[in-house]
Amino acid sequence: MPDWLKVAVPARAGPTARRVGGVLAEFAVHTVCRSARCPNLPTCWGQGTATFMILGDVCTRSCRFCAVKHGRPAPLDPTEPFRLAQVVRELGLRHAVLTSVDRDDLLDGGAGHYAAAIRLLRHTAPQTIVEALIPDFWGERAALDAIVAAGPHVVGHNLETVRRLTPSVRDRRADYDLSLSVLRALKEGSPGVVTKSSLLLGLGETEEEVDEALADLRTAGVDVVVLGQYLRPTARQLPVVRYVPPEEFSQWSQRARELGFRGVVAEPLARTSFRAAEIYAGLR
Repeated sequence: MPDWLKVAVPARAGPTARRVGGVLAEFAVHTVCRSARCPNLPTCWGQGTATFMILGDVCTRSCRFCAVKHGRPAPLDPTEPFRLAQVVRELGLRHAVLTSVDRDDLLDGGAGHYAAAIRLLRHTAPQTIVEALIPDFWGERAALDAIVAAGPHVVGHNLETVRRLTPSVRDRRADYDLSLSVLRALKEGSPGVVTKSSLLLGLGETEEEVDEALADLRTAGVDVVVLGQYLRPTARQLPVVRYVPPEEFSQWSQRARELGFRGVVAEPLARTSFRAAEIYAGLR
């Protein structure tokens, strides 16, 4: 693995990271940091931040790049939004990122539960910026409208990869054009909401395909784009085709800004929620 992908754990991260882990364990709240084996966990937890994963921790889809458990999920826990709110208050977060597994087993895909969690956070922690990174909910407008109506400051949905690679990288129920339609619908439902998406590089895409994906995202009205290096979480996921050097990420950052994105994060270890508070603050 190239040197630029080696994670340096900040010297003072230990106590803070342990506190974050302790609070999460106390209230039994899941994070994508652990479930998806995010390389930024030491840095983010060391800064007192975390990305929460709701709707349980078992996904009904099996994307080939993702380490989150998949299978048959347990029934929704109605106490989850309340436990999440307690964690946000306990940690004093100024920016909370919510993501979730896919719940194709539920009639609304879990949109109602997701919206309830957002509303509760907005009510109990009014000073906290709430960012929601959502599934596609099959593109159902009622589900997407419910999320937007709950009042998140930022709504994201990940395109993940380029058009050609989507069938081999994402679950068969995911679709490149479906994801673009979700992003368009979010902006149409609330023109003032900040929309966000991300791409993983190193899966075999060409420069032309990345450029096309960025243009498609911008046409869909996406405000913030994140580009990061795909890293194979375990031997069960897809292998890395190529490690993209930092200078290429800098070039993609420039290209994204030329296309009109308001916020851009493009670096090897970037993930959708990486530097989320900083990027949002820079938009205002």
